[in-house]
Amino acid sequence: MRTDIFARLDREPEPPKIEIPRMSRTRLTLFGGTSAFYLAIVVAVLVSSWLVTLDWKVMLFRPYQQWPELHAFLDYFVVLGQRGPTAVMVAAWLGWRSWRQHTLRPLLALGAALLLLNVTVGAVKIGLGRLGPHYATQIGSAELFAGGDIFPSGHTANAVVTWGILAYLATTPRARRYLSALSAVVALGVGLTTVYLGTHWLSDVLLGWAAGLLILLGLPWCEPAIARAEAMVFAVRERLREQLRARRRQVPSLPVAAGGPRPAIYPQRPAVVGEEPVRAGAGDEPVRESVGAGSGGRTAAVRTTLTQPRPHAVVRSERTPVTPAGSRRPPHSRPVTGG
Repeated sequence: MRTDIFARLDREPEPPKIEIPRMSRTRLTLFGGTSAFYLAIVVAVLVSSWLVTLDWKVMLFRPYQQWPELHAFLDYFVVLGQRGPTAVMVAAWLGWRSWRQHTLRPLLALGAALLLLNVTVGAVKIGLGRLGPHYATQIGSAELFAGGDIFPSGHTANAVVTWGILAYLATTPRARRYLSALSAVVALGVGLTTVYLGTHWLSDVLLGWAAGLLILLGLPWCEPAIARAEAMVFAVRERLREQLRARRRQVPSLPVAAGGPRPAIYPQRPAVVGEEPVRAGAGDEPVRESVGAGSGGRTAAVRTTLTQPRPHAVVRSERTPVTPAGSRRPPHSRPVTGG
């Protein structure tokens, strides 16, 4: 019995029509405003403006020392922004959604969002090379191009994308509103937690929020590619199914008599030169004979029978041997005397 996700999808009833988000005018406006905010944060850090000064003030304030009782809880809470655990949890939920809705779009949308997150955030991290607060070397410096990978905050951007994708894929307006509020609270809390723990500057968190929001706002542009990928996966599945059906049709089936035992295969008895070939009787399987000439004019009859005897055939080894009655001495024989 097949247990793969595609077989499970086929056994489910057809789902209602799912509305796919489009790049509306409101979404375009939000995308443009978030892009401007993103660029402004980068420029403010590059020129070591008042934002860098604020970064240092928050860092020297050391929130983890001001409220140490929160440290144990926030150490666990910040995991909600870690890519590995959150991706597994959200992928499990979206996998169940894919099963119920007969579509791979939820999983493919999550994969596209995480791919964009890794490419865009990772490129800026490596390109700017900013050091974190715990590794800062000069007070008041932006700590750029020093071999770090802290700007923008990956935890914050990942929290925005991973939890925000649930709101993006919601099927009802009410669910979309609730999930949007929940994902915003989680992303806001994860970002501020990294500032509290001293692992990120405040500007890192601001840029992480903007980076994650840009990915969510731009996902409708990826919907055509997601639809093509889904169609390709299902086409490959259908080809594999057809190949499996064709292989099953090619396997020959052995005839079995109704109510009788399954036929067994017995080894063929080698032919004996000069033996009388066995003729097929009524109800027996046909026997093919092949006669060939050998040296000295002698001929050999080679008997070839089917390798599958009928169920009622008697195996030679099961016959009861017949013992001749009387004396075995030939007639008119005289006793042998010694002398």
